Amino acid sequence: MTPLTRHRRPVLLIVGCGDVGLRVARQLAGRWRLLALTSSPGRRETLRTAGAQPLDGDLDRPETLGRLAGLADAVLHLAPPPGHGQHDPRTSHLLAALARCDRVRRLVYGSTTGVYGDAGGARIDETHRLAPQTERARRRVDAEARVRAWGRARGVAVTILRIPGIYALDREGGTPAERLRRGTPVLRPEDDVYTNHVHADDLARACAAALARGPTQRAINVCDDTEMRMGEYFEFAADLMGLPQPPRISRAEAAQQLSPALLSFMSESRRISNARLKRELRFVAWYPTVREGLAAAACSDVRSARAPAVPGRCSMSVSSGS
Repeated sequence: MTPLTRHRRPVLLIVGCGDVGLRVARQLAGRWRLLALTSSPGRRETLRTAGAQPLDGDLDRPETLGRLAGLADAVLHLAPPPGHGQHDPRTSHLLAALARCDRVRRLVYGSTTGVYGDAGGARIDETHRLAPQTERARRRVDAEARVRAWGRARGVAVTILRIPGIYALDREGGTPAERLRRGTPVLRPEDDVYTNHVHADDLARACAAALARGPTQRAINVCDDTEMRMGEYFEFAADLMGLPQPPRISRAEAAQQLSPALLSFMSESRRISNARLKRELRFVAWYPTVREGLAAAACSDVRSARAPAVPGRCSMSVSSGS
């Protein structure tokens, strides 16, 4: 693919500029001219501080998106679908707005590893069939299909990033601490499921890498090397943070005690391969597993989004190891 531009900074439109989008903006400010779609006037100053020019628009109101056509060379689409239904009208509205002009040459879409459904704990890669088990995941499958078809029809390089659980100390809900304080139970070992993780800073770096060299019409899993079951992850975090160990319960007890939403995360088990991420995006994680990431998060002197954690700088005591 030819370079996006030759003699000027390329223009990137970030759609869904929440925590991860802001991290991407801070990384790319100066190298790209950054635009960020927002439906909240109160976020304009936050976006400007991160280096992005705010654009007013609402993905649920397609009539507000007309000005998007012709503004950007590339699009990073991180906006979630609505909270109900089988389809993602927000992605449809965005693509229709972008289609009014042929300027966009690359689109990176942030999806979820939930599109794979339950793999029974097996190791799987991007060739694994999609088998979404929840409406939430089915909406993501719908969005993936829409951006792929749009890219093929318009000759746009589309890369899909499939993202697992995101963690980071400086992210709202980015550690298990609150669940541990509430005493939320986890499954007993014989019923437990494998979970997958990525640090928010590494995810932002992967988004930037995909914008620079993402393969066309390709899905890439963006996860670290962690192989832990969910209960192990919470026990490790509890030890690291000095919080009580979570109680262990059977799957039958979980069905009686936990919300359907939480139970759905305990019903899917898979170990996601990141080989394509490392090979095709030439990606090297700052936080290879949650052990490094959570330990760095627990150290007040390792808090920069610009540099990896340095082994040995934190003297946290860990007595056991998602």
